[in-house]
Amino acid sequence: MWTKQQKQLQRDYLPRLQKYHMHFQQFGDRNSFSKTDVDATFMRMKEDHMRNGQLKAGYNVQIATENQFTLHCAIYQRPTDTRCLLPFLSSYEKQLGGLPNHIVADAGYGGEENYKYILEETDSLPVMPYTMYRKEQKRSYKKNVMHRDHWEYRAADDFFICPNQRKVNFQRYAYRTDRYGYVRDFKVYECEDCSDCPLRTQCTTAKSGKNRKIFYNPVWEELKH
Repeated sequence: MWTKQQKQLQRDYLPRLQKYHMHFQQFGDRNSFSKTDVDATFMRMKEDHMRNGQLKAGYNVQIATENQFTLHCAIYQRPTDTRCLLPFLSSYEKQLGGLPNHIVADAGYGGEENYKYILEETDSLPVMPYTMYRKEQKRSYKKNVMHRDHWEYRAADDFFICPNQRKVNFQRYAYRTDRYGYVRDFKVYECEDCSDCPLRTQCTTAKSGKNRKIFYNPVWEELKH
């Protein structure tokens, strides 16, 4: 005779596991799908009448234009424009036989992987701001002395000088791999001593006894400029 646990396994857990496997196959590289339209992905739409960031099932339509004429279009399941650009350029090039001299887009497309691909793998020039560009132009950002962008850098010895005139020394190299497999390389810097710094609470959220660390991406900084 089957025990209670065996019956629960057979009637509940195993069917649920099979359903989960089916859902993961349906997801692909997405993080959601609609049960009424399994090809649609839940996205945040610009039309947000409730103003609560509600997600709606939909598709990401990409259109390339020149002088108000549509040259190419494609539909994607990916919710972010950043991840649609490269496959869109590939389909554009395949259909039209080449890419334009200038690729103009808004900040939603300005990611490291996109910049790097266009500059290294094509003859085109990207004309698109990066995500933080507008924020970095604001007076409040430029006056924020706690941000690493405004610190003095000594290239010969490879260290920054923080607002409290202490060295933020290079420690090691590191990398991060995002969920889609793209690898970003970093140089990690650490302040020599934050223990008695009067600016500590404004500068870092690191726990007591730990110093502020900076993850600096040389490739990204070069691509931005």
